Amino acid sequence: MSNNPTINRARKAEFLKDTIQHIDMKAHNVVSLVDAMEGMAFQARNLSRGAKIFNMMQDDKECAVILTLAGSLISAGLKQVIVDMVKYNMIDAIVSTGANIVDQDFFEALGFKHYVGTQYGIDDQELRELMIDRIYDTFIDEEDLRICDAIIGEICDTLPRKPHSSREFIREMGKFLEEREQYADFREDSIVYQCYKKGVPIFVPAFSDCSAGFGLVHHQWHNPTEHLSIDSAKDFLEITKVKLANPVTGIYMIGGGVPKNFTQDIVVAVDILGEEADMHKYAVQITVADERDGALSGSTLKEACSWGKVDTVYEQMVWAEATIAMPLISGYAFHKGSYANRPERRFNDILDGVTVNA
Repeated sequence: MSNNPTINRARKAEFLKDTIQHIDMKAHNVVSLVDAMEGMAFQARNLSRGAKIFNMMQDDKECAVILTLAGSLISAGLKQVIVDMVKYNMIDAIVSTGANIVDQDFFEALGFKHYVGTQYGIDDQELRELMIDRIYDTFIDEEDLRICDAIIGEICDTLPRKPHSSREFIREMGKFLEEREQYADFREDSIVYQCYKKGVPIFVPAFSDCSAGFGLVHHQWHNPTEHLSIDSAKDFLEITKVKLANPVTGIYMIGGGVPKNFTQDIVVAVDILGEEADMHKYAVQITVADERDGALSGSTLKEACSWGKVDTVYEQMVWAEATIAMPLISGYAFHKGSYANRPERRFNDILDGVTVNA
C-alpha cells in the first residue's frame, strides 16, 4: 500500500507537515503552580491533591505504582512524560489500551510520526482517499500504519505457536527494537523499548483491539491450525502475581475503560485465589467521563472501595483532560524528587522466572 499510485502525493504532503511534539515534564518545574492550586476550587484543588497523592506513591518505597492508559495519549504528545516515568523508576507496571502501545508508541519507535491536524473544515472523505487517519486534531499516515501491522505479523511468525500473554508479546516487541540498529535513532524515546530495558511489564488486556489485531489476524489466517494467540486470562493472572509479589500498590489512571477495571480487579482476584492482599493503598484517576451514566470510566474511586478494590484514605478523582492534567501531576512528582532511591522492581523478570538480585 505504501506505493499506491492513486494517491495524490503532493496533496497528502500538505496535510502531513508538522509533527506532534511530546511535552518534556523535566523542562517545566510546576511544583509552585500545583501547590498554589490547592487554595483554589473545583478541579484545580482536585488536581493539586491528586498530584500530592501521586507524590506519596513515590515517597512510599514499598509501594509498586501501576500506570493505566486509555484514550489517544501518545499521539497527543504525552509519550515523553511516560518514558521519563519509566526511566526514573516512578512507575513499575503499565496497563494500557492497545492503540497507545502499538499504533502510537511502537509506531513511532519504527520512525513514523503523528502530525498536527485539525477537526475544523476538514473533508474526511478526502483524508480517506489520501490514506490519512484522523484522531480529533491529529493525523496519521495509514500507509505507515500498514507497515507497523506487518511488523507485528512478522513478530508473530517468530514466536512459539502457543498462547502468550500480551506482556510476553510486548516484551518481544521491545526485543525486536533492541536487535535492529535501524531503529536506534527512534527507540530510546519509546515506552515499549524503555520498559523492555527496565523490566517493566506492559499489559494490554484487549490486545487485538488495535493495530496489533491486524497482524495477529494475518498470522492466524495464514497459520489456521497452528498459530500464536494472546491469552487475556494469562494477563490477568500475571498482573495478579504482581500484586502478590508487592502487596502495597498505588494506581495512577489516565482515562478509564478496560485498563482501569483490569487493574482494580487484581485485588479481588487475589482474594479469590485464597491469598491475602490489601486494597490499592493509593489511587488517582484523570478522566473526563461522568459518573452519572453508570459507566465504568467515570465511576468514582470511592465506589471502587465498595468492591474491595481501592482504599479511600488516599484517593482522588481529577475530572480534567489528560493532556493538561497529566504533565502537571507527573511533573509535580518528578520535580519534588521523591522518586529518588525507589527500587527498580523488574516485574518482567519475576514473571519470567528470572532470579532477581536483591
